Amino acid sequence: MNDAVQIERDGAIAHLVLNRPDTRNALSGDVIGALVAFLEGANDDADLGCIVLTGKGDAFSSGGNVKEMRDGDHPMFRGSPLEMQEAYRRHIQQLPRLFAGLDVPVVAAVNGHAIGAGMDLAAMCDIRVASTSARFAESFLRVGLVSGDGGAWYLPRVIGYARAIELAMTCRTLDAQEALSWGLVTHVTEPDDLIPTAMRLANSITAFAPQSIRLNKRLLRQSPTLPLEAALDLAASFQAIVQHTRDQREAVDSLLEKRTPKFLGT
Repeated sequence: MNDAVQIERDGAIAHLVLNRPDTRNALSGDVIGALVAFLEGANDDADLGCIVLTGKGDAFSSGGNVKEMRDGDHPMFRGSPLEMQEAYRRHIQQLPRLFAGLDVPVVAAVNGHAIGAGMDLAAMCDIRVASTSARFAESFLRVGLVSGDGGAWYLPRVIGYARAIELAMTCRTLDAQEALSWGLVTHVTEPDDLIPTAMRLANSITAFAPQSIRLNKRLLRQSPTLPLEAALDLAASFQAIVQHTRDQREAVDSLLEKRTPKFLGT
């Protein structure tokens, strides 16, 4: 993996840092490639319980690299319309697909500006924690574009259609407190407490049985797209699976015995 994304492991938690502060962590080809490479293997890592994603420097992500757009330095920004469409499918659109299939919970620690595709990246995460210096803008119209990265699918699911289209049509910028009141983020912290808050959330998640965590997330992700009866069938199936794990029995035993559980992932 290239150095465009720094990865540190703290037990069951992977801390990912977008590492292109010189471009305000724009989603250039190397950043996309590094994220894709990590996400492709995340579900297969049985020891991975939660991911914390943030940016290095004063921005979470400034979105698409405007210089690459101007100069045609990436296949998404050159060639015929068909070639450009296919480049989007092969490159940045891998991210929304991988996030949609990710069973591991993701906490976005939004340390600064999350603009355009950077805001969409935050929306792909499950939980968003914002620094007081965070700013959010769905600002594709400023450069004459649409949200080509999946944000038009994710953002209305996070904040609702009316608010999502207002942001997209006006390019309005939300500060951290507005993002909190709109339900875009769940916590606002001072900058120095951002990562500790995100890590506390991650640790509170990973305190539970690993297989149950993943199936809970998968159930919550998939149920809204299903008819009620299909959602109930899925819930019953997942319930039957976890009730055949040792960890589920350990959860019950530890609760009854008033002790800390010891989960083995089995």
